[in-house]
Amino acid sequence: MTALVFRPATADDLPAIVAIYNATIAGRMVTAELVPVTVEARRPWFDAHQSPTRPLWVLAGPDGTVGAWMSFDTFFPRAAYDGTVMVAIYVAETHRRRGLGRRLLGEAIARAPGLGLHTLLGYIFAHNAPSLALFESHGFARWAHLPRVAVLDGVERDLIIVGRRVAY
Repeated sequence: MTALVFRPATADDLPAIVAIYNATIAGRMVTAELVPVTVEARRPWFDAHQSPTRPLWVLAGPDGTVGAWMSFDTFFPRAAYDGTVMVAIYVAETHRRRGLGRRLLGEAIARAPGLGLHTLLGYIFAHNAPSLALFESHGFARWAHLPRVAVLDGVERDLIIVGRRVAY
C-alpha cells in the first residue's frame, strides 16, 4: 500500500469525503444520518471547516485518492466553548483495518493544542464497539451516556460521549 499523506482537505476532495461518509450510513453504526447527503448539501459544512480552529483533513495517496478524513466540529456555539471540539473520523471501506483511524486520532490529539484546543470529544453510538475501543485506546474516557436518544430504523440507540483533555 502506498503511504497516505496527511493534509488539509481541498474543495476537490469534497466528493470523496461525501462518498466515504455516505458509505457509512447504511450500516447504522457511525452516523445518525439516515439518507445519503449530496456534495452540494455538504458545501456549507466544508466551507465552515476552512477555519483554522475547525479544520478538515484527509489522508490521501499520491494520486489524490482520499482514504480517510477527519474534522474538528464545534461542540457548542458559545465563546466559552471555543476550546472544545468534536472529532469526526471516517475511513473508506477499502482502507479499513489499516490503522488510518488510529493515525487520524493521533494527529487530532497532537495538533489540537496548536489550534488553541483543550478538550476533544467523540460522539459514538453505544453499539459501535470498534470506535469506542479506538478512542479509549487513545486515552479518551466515557463522559456521558445518553440513553435511547437516536432512532435508527425503529431501533432506539444510546449515544456515548467520550472526552479527553489535551495540554495547550
